[in-house]
Amino acid sequence: MRLGLALLLLGAACQRTAPPLERWSDAWLAQEAERYLDDPAARRAALEASLTNHANIYSTQRLESYGLGTRGWDALPEWNPRSRRVDAAAVADLARGAWPELPAERVWDGKRPTTQAGWVALGERVFFQYPLRAEVAFEHVMIGAPDKPADVRSATARGIDLTPAGEVLGAVTFNDVDGTQRVGITCAVCHASVDGAATVAGAARRRFDLGALRLAYYRDSGESVDPELARRMATWGPGRADVTEDDDEDPVAIPDLWSLREQPYLTQAGTIRHVGPLALALRQETQLLHANALRVRPPRELAWALAMYIYSLAPPPSTRASDPELVARGRMLFDRRCTECHTNAAGGGDLVPAAAVGTNPALAHGKARGTGFYRVPVLTRVSGAAPYFHDGTVPTLAALFDPARSVPGHAFGTDLPPADRAALVGYLESL
Repeated sequence: MRLGLALLLLGAACQRTAPPLERWSDAWLAQEAERYLDDPAARRAALEASLTNHANIYSTQRLESYGLGTRGWDALPEWNPRSRRVDAAAVADLARGAWPELPAERVWDGKRPTTQAGWVALGERVFFQYPLRAEVAFEHVMIGAPDKPADVRSATARGIDLTPAGEVLGAVTFNDVDGTQRVGITCAVCHASVDGAATVAGAARRRFDLGALRLAYYRDSGESVDPELARRMATWGPGRADVTEDDDEDPVAIPDLWSLREQPYLTQAGTIRHVGPLALALRQETQLLHANALRVRPPRELAWALAMYIYSLAPPPSTRASDPELVARGRMLFDRRCTECHTNAAGGGDLVPAAAVGTNPALAHGKARGTGFYRVPVLTRVSGAAPYFHDGTVPTLAALFDPARSVPGHAFGTDLPPADRAALVGYLESL
């Protein structure tokens, strides 16, 4: 009898399931990493769940080509290049027509990290060193043209950032897929900036004018460019670019990368539902392989590491002085007038129909990434996120709430009296 009872109790204990891991804990992230790296079915399921509109170009490309086992993008060779950040010595080499010596080691040593800190450290290396692609505009700045010598410092007016040590932030030299050495760009070219002596990873490079840099290359090199494309690049201006997969004219502002854990959707039109870290890792993996013209794909370990690094990013502490009374009054107004859309802890929220937002609807309804909606942006360090709207057309927070502004859309708060608008701005500047 006692033996039977013991066996019964043992059987009941074996049937108990372990409690679920706490979301975003290191153990949970390690479990999710295994699913992404080792379970093709989990990757495919996450892809399908994360795409908001399966009919747009961005989604159909992925649904037709990703997660097919031995076919499509899964059959592309992995690419783990030798790459060197363009430091002052490399700048000098390139200016005199010599290619800098590349390191013997590749971006990744081939060993999977075993801790969350290890994944974040690898992700930082990917962010600053893994080439998105070769970029002729950067080669032109650093190598020059027959009648135009290299002049990196002059290009800082178009948003190329130099660290105090002379490194060109976001630029690398690397061995391309065909074995030739090139100058390329990394994630840091858009999503890192220099603030005094500090490099701020995650901060949008709002002075970066890719259109102007490319037009300078075409002008000085004599290479031909389609006149319509040239016209469009000239309209981008600093901090904006049109990188979507269609011919629609819908440039977007470079976003900060703060508080992505709290963002329920990725990209301004909410193209990707942020169902969890697999969604962000898939975004990084497919973005990298697309940037390299579908010739290769990154090792998935690097895509996962990059996602973990992006999650870890946080803005530096604010040094802005705020009037406590103004901030308190502004917070009361925000809670009363803004939290219907800005619902989460970081000030972000769900999708809002483009018609309700009232801003330029081209991106929301575009063939490439359109969903009919715009996402509610997080408000982490919003005072430094100007210009505002998804297309970067409003210059300041004060202008955002000014009923007299010429840019249409987001009328929320513009009906407040001037003192209340000032209080609302004061509160947002404190975030």
